[in-house]
Amino acid sequence: MNKEIVSKLVQEALDENNALFLVDLSISNNNNIRVIVDGDTGITLKECIRISRHVEHNLDREEEDFSLEVTSPDITDPLINNRQFKKNINRIMKIKTENESFKGTLIEADEEKIILQWKTREPKPVGKGKITVEKEAVIPYGDIKEAKVKVLYN
Repeated sequence: MNKEIVSKLVQEALDENNALFLVDLSISNNNNIRVIVDGDTGITLKECIRISRHVEHNLDREEEDFSLEVTSPDITDPLINNRQFKKNINRIMKIKTENESFKGTLIEADEEKIILQWKTREPKPVGKGKITVEKEAVIPYGDIKEAKVKVLYN
């Protein structure tokens, strides 16, 4: 299966709704096509079906057999696309870089970086005891090795 052709078909379907974007496209050796699509405000089952039909109807099973799965990202999967960060503003994230790990609230995401904010307890500068301080980290996308949304259960 030609990945370029499949990618073009997926993009054609995504172009019909500017709020949607491709997260990942993979094709296994036995032609299992897996398309992960997300949207700025999420993605509906109806949109997944529409994209699937567009791809499937433009590929010929007589020429080459395949299976096709169009899905949304799993909440436990790491974020891949920069647009995924923007839709997760105000959510708690776990970010790993080459040298550090951060856990905080994503307060900003632009084209080059994200900003995380969190509170921590630190020793007082003078005297005994601890105080609560607010910390902030500006992390360029290029430094992020893994980013996951922290799932909170109430």
